[in-house]
Amino acid sequence: MPSQEKLRALAKLTVRSGLGLKAGQDLILGADITCVELARMVMEEAYDAGANAVIPFLFDEQMTLIRFNHGSDDAIGYAVKWLPEAQARALNEGTAFLRITNSDPGLLKAIDKEKVAKSMSAAAAAGKPTSEAISGGATNWCIIPAASPAWAKQIFPDDDTETAVEKLWELIFKTTRSDQPDPVAAWDKHCAEVEKRMNHLNSHKFESLHFYGGGTDLTVGLAEGHIWEGVRMYAKNGTVCSPNIPTEEVFTMPHRDRVNGVVKSTKPLSLRGNIVDGIQMTFENGVCTKMSAEKGEDVLQKLLDTDEGARRLGEIALVPHSSPISQSGVIFFNTLFDENASCHMAMGNCYTSNMEGYDELSEDERRARGANESMIHVDWMIGSAEVNLDGIKSDGTVVPLLRGCEWV
Repeated sequence: MPSQEKLRALAKLTVRSGLGLKAGQDLILGADITCVELARMVMEEAYDAGANAVIPFLFDEQMTLIRFNHGSDDAIGYAVKWLPEAQARALNEGTAFLRITNSDPGLLKAIDKEKVAKSMSAAAAAGKPTSEAISGGATNWCIIPAASPAWAKQIFPDDDTETAVEKLWELIFKTTRSDQPDPVAAWDKHCAEVEKRMNHLNSHKFESLHFYGGGTDLTVGLAEGHIWEGVRMYAKNGTVCSPNIPTEEVFTMPHRDRVNGVVKSTKPLSLRGNIVDGIQMTFENGVCTKMSAEKGEDVLQKLLDTDEGARRLGEIALVPHSSPISQSGVIFFNTLFDENASCHMAMGNCYTSNMEGYDELSEDERRARGANESMIHVDWMIGSAEVNLDGIKSDGTVVPLLRGCEWV
């Protein structure tokens, strides 16, 4: 059993720093039934912070399997629109959003890949209003982790289930700083340190980034008017939140047409209930023209076939190799963690807050400046101790940024 004291600390950190919840706000809370104890604590903390209403959505992964195993082809390819439309309306009106995640990385490994792709595409299309509200910074939102037996056993297969879960909880408490005497103060200190790097990058106004080493040689052009962000977000409803706990990254918007070269993955990716590993992609003028993977290539291929924007980049993020998550030496098979152990990039949709004046631009103007649109946004890891990074200015000046994925 996890420490009740540390669980409470994580719940308080989530509400105060993750969400930055304000008195009078509503909160949509999504969680798997296996982490209902943490969800209840978060609800208590939210009401103590002055929430008007906390609306819980509880999920069950076994019910997800039931749909795939018993649903008709029509049912697999169907997604209700009324729910995400209602959620999007609430988010655009200032309702906060929290997701507690602890999914089984291999949940859908035995399910036909065509079925999985069909279901995910339908869900992405129906959920576009919600994803646009979140990626556009309409409101304060946060994603936090919780341990589950299936996830813990994926990470620690040689341990019995109870030991594996206990180990995972301790890693969660450590990386979220919930094990500190004052987690909120520790989180604020961490955010301030990361924001120094973010401000440094924004001051340079780089035209492109050059990743090289470990089989990667990739130049990523940056969108015109790009903005580096990290650890904290200033939402349009006037709140300040940390969308991901834990987080170590600073990130910005690549130019959809100016990515060229070869890049290799450095950690496995949990994608659509399957593990994808050993990824290599070749980019030409922004488009992934060639892709291979040692494991799960068919799943990745179907992801890239989602729409035109799925083969282009929507995010580039920098994380030092010395991040606490990386130094744990653990592969989490969970993007929330693994992306914060390594520099990474995301295929698909951009974050609109990464472009100056995005809301005032027409669709054509956004695209001309480099913004990419897609129904997907999937991060995969490209950083390691072998990877270096330079920033390149418009006059050709090269500024060393990372050596061995450590800040210069």
